[in-house]
Amino acid sequence: MKKVEAIIKPFKLDDVREALSAAGITGMTAIEVKGFGRQKGHTELYRGAEYVVDFLPKVKIELVVADEQLESCVEAITRAARTGKIGDGKIFVTDVSRVVRIRTGEEDEAAI
Repeated sequence: MKKVEAIIKPFKLDDVREALSAAGITGMTAIEVKGFGRQKGHTELYRGAEYVVDFLPKVKIELVVADEQLESCVEAITRAARTGKIGDGKIFVTDVSRVVRIRTGEEDEAAI
């Protein structure tokens, strides 16, 4: 099993959710986060004063998938989240050694 974490632009969340659903992947967690990479923030004007916004709003999605679903998951996220501009985000994939569904006690693949 693999844990997929993706940092994407907020307005792409619905597109990514639909793409994952179409790929047969159900269940994910979405968290509003702030961060920056190569974008390095931007300047804004507020009440006549200019200030630097270092951290930009992003959405972090997390999901755990079976090994055989990994490639379709990564492709779906990449295709749906891409705008072609800087700041589209990143995808991180890590190994998951154990999953337990709290309600039923099911473990690993059955708990996904």
